[in-house]
Amino acid sequence: MAAQLTLQRLHKLIWLLIYGGLLTLILGIATARTDEALGWSLIVGGGVLAVVGVVLIPVRARLHTDPGP
Repeated sequence: MAAQLTLQRLHKLIWLLIYGGLLTLILGIATARTDEALGWSLIVGGGVLAVVGVVLIPVRARLHTDPGP
C-alpha cells in the first residue's frame, strides 16, 4: 500500500523521465552531426531515461492506495 502523495510523485517522475529522456535523445541526434561522441552520449542517456520511465509505468499500476481513515 502506498500513500496518495507518493503515487502522485511517482506519476510525475514517470512522465518527467519519459519526456526528458526523449527530448535528450532528440538533442543527441541533432548534436551528433557536429560532435559524434557527445551526440551518442546524449542519445544513450536519453534512451535510458525514457526506458526507465516506461518500465516504471507497470510498477505504478501495481501499487494501490492506502484505504482512507
